[in-house]
Amino acid sequence: MEFNKISAQILEAIIAAVGADNVLTSHESLEKYSHDETEDLVYYPEVVARPRTPEEVSALLKICNENLIPVTPRGAGTGLSGGALPVKGGLLIAMERFNKILEIDEQNLQATVEPGVVTEEFMNEVTAKGLLYPVDPASKGSCFIGGNVSHGSGGPRVVKYGTIREYVLNLQVVLTSGEIIWTGANTLKYASGYNLTQLMIGSEGTLGIVTKIVVKLIPAPTLDALLLASFPTNEAACGAVSAIFRAGIIPSALEFMERRGVEWVKEHDDIAFDLRDGIEAFLLIEVDGTNQDVIFTDCEKINAVLEEFDCRDVLFADSAAQKEELWRLRRTMAVSVKSNSVYKEEDTVVPRAALPQLIKGIKETGAKYGFESVCYGHAGDGNLHVNIIKANMSDDDWNDKLKFGIQEIFELTVSLGGTLSGEHGIGLVQKEFMPIKFSDVHFALWKGIKQVFDPKGILNPGKIF
Repeated sequence: MEFNKISAQILEAIIAAVGADNVLTSHESLEKYSHDETEDLVYYPEVVARPRTPEEVSALLKICNENLIPVTPRGAGTGLSGGALPVKGGLLIAMERFNKILEIDEQNLQATVEPGVVTEEFMNEVTAKGLLYPVDPASKGSCFIGGNVSHGSGGPRVVKYGTIREYVLNLQVVLTSGEIIWTGANTLKYASGYNLTQLMIGSEGTLGIVTKIVVKLIPAPTLDALLLASFPTNEAACGAVSAIFRAGIIPSALEFMERRGVEWVKEHDDIAFDLRDGIEAFLLIEVDGTNQDVIFTDCEKINAVLEEFDCRDVLFADSAAQKEELWRLRRTMAVSVKSNSVYKEEDTVVPRAALPQLIKGIKETGAKYGFESVCYGHAGDGNLHVNIIKANMSDDDWNDKLKFGIQEIFELTVSLGGTLSGEHGIGLVQKEFMPIKFSDVHFALWKGIKQVFDPKGILNPGKIF
């Protein structure tokens, strides 16, 4: 589709909608919005608008819809799939001024927030009231809740508490026509027609722009225990994962870390950690609740399972400071790995019992194509982040052959019952691999839905398919 450029007249209308102070046009001011955290991709918008109200978003979408101007919604820019990159230029709508926690309803265990609220700030506000919002992606200190909604985000505690899909009750959305709607109801049950709320979650800004979010909260657990288990092989660590669940234990987090990732964290950060010879993989396991005896019993059961998989050592964190240090080891792994090499990150997810086959196949594919990989992720829900490291690959092989290795990793993932992304989304960088998993029927259905919501195709074009 051919889109139009933003003319002087259209720019005047955009300025009238949000005010001159909230419209950016200089190359220098647009630089921040030309990239996210997806490798080295750069696409500049023609104009950035920073609205503050749903009505201003509505006015902007009406202008762009009438004049066939592409629109890219953007949150904090922490995405890993290129979903917020303005690949067609046009107008980028930055949601950073939608940064209010509107209400925390302690009676109904709900909260209403704007999409530009930083996830961790919201979590802290809720925690102060003795409640829990458990959706905690690794970038929680900088990502926005609106971006979490757009990508169906998860994080370590998905394994017990579920992804953001289990916590969004209702959304206020602005459509490309400028209409402002609520997608559902602020209720725990919903059986009233098609569930538009769930349709919007994970739609990556291609169907509408979210301006308010109603989320469910739960009572916060008051106690937790944290274990770090070490293994001689990746496969042994991954094999223990599903066995823990089969033993009747549901941890609040169960994270996998490969040795090379831990080595790079030690190099990049000031974390003190004794990395012994013969250890190739780790599981970071958290159990939480309100009864200390139950937590200890669960830890004993977990320890018994770990022994069956050649676990060499189990460290029980004995203080809040040690728990924080272990969690920092895991949470800084992505930054540490990326600071060491040219890389590409993939976001595979399989049924958890298939994790040993997945990681074995990833390593075999790397050996075949000549790349290294560092794997870590949310093993408890089968979600493995694969950081592909350029290492000694030639530039030609990296640019021309690597995609075939990535394709083989995704083919393996799908053959094991998995899919292409657990929480990063498809966006720009994964869309070429979508036919590995999905048929022409799927694409026809998706495109039909897109046509209903966005008949002119202006909203986040070039993403997903």
